[in-house]
Amino acid sequence: MDRRTFVKLACATPALAASAQTGRTEVSIQGEQFLINGKLTYAGRRFRGMKIEGLLMNVRAVQAIFDDLNPATRSRWAYPDTGEWDPERNVREFLGALPEWRRHGVLAFTVNLQGGSPEGYSKSQPWENTAIDSEGNLRQAYMSRLARILARADELGMVVIVGYFYFGQDGRVKDEAAVRRAVSNATEWLLETGHRNVLVEVNNECDVKAYHHEILKPPRVDELIETVKTIKRQGRRLLAGTSYGGGRPADPNVVKASDFLLLHGNGPDEPDRIRKMIRASRQVSTWRPMPVLINEDDHFRFGDPDNHMLAALGEYTSWGYFDPGKNDYAEGYQCPPVNWGINSERKRQFFNALKTVTGV
Repeated sequence: MDRRTFVKLACATPALAASAQTGRTEVSIQGEQFLINGKLTYAGRRFRGMKIEGLLMNVRAVQAIFDDLNPATRSRWAYPDTGEWDPERNVREFLGALPEWRRHGVLAFTVNLQGGSPEGYSKSQPWENTAIDSEGNLRQAYMSRLARILARADELGMVVIVGYFYFGQDGRVKDEAAVRRAVSNATEWLLETGHRNVLVEVNNECDVKAYHHEILKPPRVDELIETVKTIKRQGRRLLAGTSYGGGRPADPNVVKASDFLLLHGNGPDEPDRIRKMIRASRQVSTWRPMPVLINEDDHFRFGDPDNHMLAALGEYTSWGYFDPGKNDYAEGYQCPPVNWGINSERKRQFFNALKTVTGV
């Protein structure tokens, strides 16, 4: 995206234009730890002998900028009280929920330019939810919603993990050249906002076979991580990585390219499997000290003596709550229409557990 295109977009998006002049919250990395504004997260905090300081506890909120451009499927996401889907209502309610999340100890959340499955898990994806068009250009309405999210997170001292691609939607980008163009455009756009509270996840679960483009798969996705890292504004670049499917350790090429390591905890409910995944990733030939962060895990049992979250914390790994829930505006954070509040028993269990762990 050239400067004129950005200025045009910024002028049409007041939140983006304003944010270009500010940056209250800055995320950085020191060894295996995250810092916000130069201070370790959860400073001094330990829980049951486990170090929490330096971690980045997070929530999967990939549908925060969701829309469906396919008129044949758009009605699936209708709000029960209006009978219509409304992407602006979705983002407004998401922004309204963030202060309460922050009060419970959430320091980060993941959004994605191509969302996630609005059904929780899907075999096919007839809907069209992508901020990236077929040529690799950014769609203004999506980026306007993202700009507002970045600005609000900046005000609250929160970090936004911005994902670029999601399997099943990546095929709507026509070819590899357009994929590369999208990565450059999105990275330049994020840098131009001036926000420093951003981490980049190039794509969600790069090892999933449903990806259309080879460059988004494990053997080559490090090329796109490097692309993100080489783009700079006033000497500053974004921190970047990519994620793997549940239980999958990272590959040497991705570890080498990444600033931080993203893993997922989906699959069988086995805390020992989480420990093995983290340990195996730290043993690859290219490993060097970096933060390890799980930003998707759909296992809970927060009151049990052992669970996926505690297993991650025991390995000094940040943990992310993924609650697909049901498509009924009552549960979960991935199936539109989403109730972004702490409105279900499962959500209450997570947020209360997080409050206890982080000691906020």
